[in-house]
Amino acid sequence: MAVDCANGATTSVAARLFASLGLDAIVMANEPDGRNINLDCGSTHPERLARLVVERGCQLGVAFDGDGDRAIFVDHRGDIVNGDAVLLMCARQLLREDRLKGHAIVATVMSNIGLELALTPLGIGLVRCAVGDKYVMEAMLERGLSLGGEQSGHIIFSEYLFTGDGLCTALNVLRTVALTGRTLADLASDLTTLPQVLLNVRVRQKIDLQEVPPVASAIARVEARVAGQGRLLVRYSGTEPLLRVMLEGRREDEIRAWAQEIVDVVKEHLG
Repeated sequence: MAVDCANGATTSVAARLFASLGLDAIVMANEPDGRNINLDCGSTHPERLARLVVERGCQLGVAFDGDGDRAIFVDHRGDIVNGDAVLLMCARQLLREDRLKGHAIVATVMSNIGLELALTPLGIGLVRCAVGDKYVMEAMLERGLSLGGEQSGHIIFSEYLFTGDGLCTALNVLRTVALTGRTLADLASDLTTLPQVLLNVRVRQKIDLQEVPPVASAIARVEARVAGQGRLLVRYSGTEPLLRVMLEGRREDEIRAWAQEIVDVVKEHLG
């Protein structure tokens, strides 16, 4: 396997951990100098890791972030495997072992609807929360659940700890690969992600959208179109005068046009 330590917290422990398990770990970005943490490496820049995996013929790769609480994976073909796929494969494994408390997991509003569609036939519920591992943890604690996380690779296994930990995530993924006898690419293929469009529109003020009838009507029309086969999320930015329109559905051209419908109405009445 290949390991990207992001020139950060996992530098001193990752190689030793994987070697102790009998794994041949090829390590990169493991020479921190106080300035190069996350610099063109780690979970936010997994492209170099992907190239290394393919060039060296590794079975898989894992990229941590600087403080070590995230993990993003790469399969043997160099394809990125994000937190949504990790949540699905680990939820299925926990379910098989009767360790999935509440038969549900937590994900944020940004997790692809493909995760929800893959979990439903398994009888696994999906509880959505605001973006941020803090909110994932709170939702897990509130409902007594075993697993939760984000697309970005923050994954929480409450059986062990209530915070994201990249090494813990990597160990659970490796365990799932070993127990199922499937490759990471095969496991990740169980998740079919739907196209996602995110558009931002600048607004004069952040007022309740239901109080602006044309905007509320446009949102309702789009929600009706994607019902059962997609997802619409309209929310204000917490830091900028922006309204964010996120839409998922079967066809990118179609959902982009629908998202633009909402943006155009917002521009006319709030821009």
